[in-house]
Amino acid sequence: MQLVTLDADAIAARLPQLSALLHACVHDGASIGFILPFSSDDSEAFWINNVQPAVARGTRLLLVAERNGAIAGAVQLDWDTPANQAHRADVRKLLVHPACRRRGIARQLMLAVEARARALPRQLLTLDTRTHDHAEPLYESLGYRIAGVIPGYALAPEGGRLDATTVMYKHLPGC
Repeated sequence: MQLVTLDADAIAARLPQLSALLHACVHDGASIGFILPFSSDDSEAFWINNVQPAVARGTRLLLVAERNGAIAGAVQLDWDTPANQAHRADVRKLLVHPACRRRGIARQLMLAVEARARALPRQLLTLDTRTHDHAEPLYESLGYRIAGVIPGYALAPEGGRLDATTVMYKHLPGC
C-alpha cells in the first residue's frame, strides 16, 4: 500500500476512483454527510465542488491509500480555521472501501494525516463520528479523546432516524 497526496489536478484525474470510493462507503452505511439515494453524480459533485477547490486554495489536504494502483481509502485534513484557531485542524471523511477494510488502511491514513498536521504545525486535531460507529474505537486507540456526544445530530444515511455524533480531539505531541 502507498499513501499519496492528491493536488487539485490529481483529484480531477482520479475523479472516477474517488467517486467510486465515496459512493461505496455511503451505500455501505457510512454516516459522512450524505443521504440515500446517493448517485455517482452526487459523489462526483462532492469532490469537484467541495474538496477540489479547498485543495486548490491550499486549505485542505487529501491523502489517499493506493493498493495496486487503485484508491482503497482517503482522508482529509482541513486547516481553514478562524484566526483564533490557527493551532488546530479538522480531520474529515476518513473513508476505506468496504472491500478493503480490516487491513490497517484507516490507521495508516490517520497516522499520516497526524504527521502532516504536525508539519503545518497544528497542535490540536478535531473530528466527529457517529456514536458507536466502527471508527470510534480506532480513534480512541490512536489517542483521540471524547469531548462530548450530541444526541440526534445527523440523519442516518438510510433516513428515518437521527443518530448521535461523538466529537473527539487529540493534542499532538511535539508541536
